[in-house]
Amino acid sequence: MRIAMISTPFVPVPPKGYGGTELIVHELTEGLLDAGHQVELFSTGDSHTSGRLHHLYPVAQWPMDRLQDLNHVSWAMRLVQREGFDLVHIHSAEALACSRLLPDLPVVYTVHHVREALLSDYYKYFPEVHFVTISQDQRGRETPLFRGTTIHHGLSPGTYEWRDEPSDYVAFLGRFTEIKGLHTAIDATALAGVPIEVGGEIHSVDALYGEREVKPRLALPHVTYLGTVGIDRKVPLLRDARAVLFPIEWNEPFGLVLIEAMLSGSPPIAFPRGSVPELVEDGVTGFVVQDMGEMVELLKPGSRLDAFDRARCRERAVDRFSAEQMVREHEKYYRTATRFAASQPAVGAKELPSPPGTRSVAGRTAPSR
Repeated sequence: MRIAMISTPFVPVPPKGYGGTELIVHELTEGLLDAGHQVELFSTGDSHTSGRLHHLYPVAQWPMDRLQDLNHVSWAMRLVQREGFDLVHIHSAEALACSRLLPDLPVVYTVHHVREALLSDYYKYFPEVHFVTISQDQRGRETPLFRGTTIHHGLSPGTYEWRDEPSDYVAFLGRFTEIKGLHTAIDATALAGVPIEVGGEIHSVDALYGEREVKPRLALPHVTYLGTVGIDRKVPLLRDARAVLFPIEWNEPFGLVLIEAMLSGSPPIAFPRGSVPELVEDGVTGFVVQDMGEMVELLKPGSRLDAFDRARCRERAVDRFSAEQMVREHEKYYRTATRFAASQPAVGAKELPSPPGTRSVAGRTAPSR
């Protein structure tokens, strides 16, 4: 199958640091190539792939700007139209509008974000698109979709190392924003009397939170601040961590650090928000705690954390969240999308399904009132 994989113009594929969407685009692209598909990646010029790379921008465009994304995806769609593909897989909402220019081509779109009312209303205008949600929790909160499936993210297990005996520290990895709960993680480790190593950075939109809540805590004696952590530093950090803290304050659709920790044999200790209960098997691949008090008790020496089976954690993570598993599920969904497209009349002899809440008016469609 010849597949056009259209990433964002904001972060290279694979990302050098922060960039969850682009990491999954990388894993999926390389896995599909390994499975024998012809995959062409539309990203930035500083990206890397085993397949063919197309780029409009020579380097990643950061901070994010929707006009840059629109420029990127419209350029990519034009190339896709000209060169002929079996399917296009897109990863940004802007690309949906451009996909109308390719009415005979199957389009798969992965929803990478938490529900936003504006986007949910927008999605109903694309009944011909095949949606992918990244957790059942995310899908349950989203507006009903015409066509959709849930496929969990997956990563290459060989990238991550594990060991039976961890060090004495716990870790936190992620963007320094209030909803990620870094302040809670640092406070919990202080109360438990254990060291914490922290990787990440403050983005401009979180400057106030960073100044008020993060910087004073990073200076505490039990905290080691690592800055932005690339994969070369992340692997030993997670491998040796006693646990990885995930005290989120929002309904996160999918926490990649959760499965990175599991693949490293290090149990995430997480609050039960968003996809956490769906991803973490309590006591097997991590621990789901209700509040900071429970987190503190678990972190103290002599708790059940000390008896955690890291080998079993790694095995379950490989079974559930490997890149190979993610690729297999995408291949199955791609076949569904291409079969559906093949069953439809050619453009000019068909009318696309109407979005929800429409009615026929003189051979056309109009919003219902």
